[in-house]
Amino acid sequence: MNPTGLNETPWEPSQRYPEPRFRAFDPAFLRFRAMNGTVEKLAGGCRWAEGPVWFGDQRALYWSDIPNDRILRWDEVTGQVAAFRQSSNYANGNTRDRQGRLVTCEHLTRRVTRTEHDGAITVLADRYDGKRLNSPNDVVVKSDGSIWFTDPPFGILGYIEGEKAEPELSQGVYRIDGQSGAVTLVTDELAGPNGLAFSPDERILYIVESRAEPRRIVGYDVGEDGRLSNRRTVVQGAAGDTPDGFRVDTEGNLWCGWGMGGAEFDGVRVFTAEGRPLGQIDLPERCANICFGGRHRNRLFMAASRSLYSVYVNAQGVAGG
Repeated sequence: MNPTGLNETPWEPSQRYPEPRFRAFDPAFLRFRAMNGTVEKLAGGCRWAEGPVWFGDQRALYWSDIPNDRILRWDEVTGQVAAFRQSSNYANGNTRDRQGRLVTCEHLTRRVTRTEHDGAITVLADRYDGKRLNSPNDVVVKSDGSIWFTDPPFGILGYIEGEKAEPELSQGVYRIDGQSGAVTLVTDELAGPNGLAFSPDERILYIVESRAEPRRIVGYDVGEDGRLSNRRTVVQGAAGDTPDGFRVDTEGNLWCGWGMGGAEFDGVRVFTAEGRPLGQIDLPERCANICFGGRHRNRLFMAASRSLYSVYVNAQGVAGG
């Protein structure tokens, strides 16, 4: 459960059903709470857990531990945790493409890569307009095979999550064409673009603007040609009350890694597609990112600071999320 020997975050699982860590802001939130689903701590000993992605054919969850320069793997059958890749080039966000391959954002090499089924690494993007990317952060794959990622400079600001370097490009959000592999800048108007996800019909792209004051999630309409338009604020954070990575369920609700300013903010906060807050799953740590997994995409996995948690919910993540 703790493969490193680093200090564990104190944890006391609930002995009661239903799980009391589901905190409703709106009574509608409680319908997501499975009567016999409780929050479980699956692993600890990380320095900053990020980028969870579920591999159903392996019954395994992969996630990044950025400062420790590794991708970890939790096995659902055995409960064992092992390093999948170390060095990971300070990997951050991960997802899976529509052919079942791992797609990863790497800070150190400033690139987006794909792990082939035989283990070979394919570089999907490391430059734009002849200049090096900053430090790709989070990534999502659309049903047409296109790969969308954010590129803030966080991994090149120091030596904890990469190596210090000067940015060559503005902070941007990019699209890699699923057929040609061409890299296109879709927007560079956001301060610190971070987590991103599509609505269930893929007509809206949501992006966390993590250096806005305070943080917020913006939405764009997505054109047939991949162009973005009609920018608007969907979720407005407050001081200390902020989003990081997130995913979307089949009803269009946003499940957001949350927290920063105090313990009462730490966990996963859920919003409607219109940005109305429904409730929060409380955790003892700030949550950076989440994904849905399990056989029916109804198990929520939460990468939260030093630990990995999960809980079964009465919701399903969108396919490919």
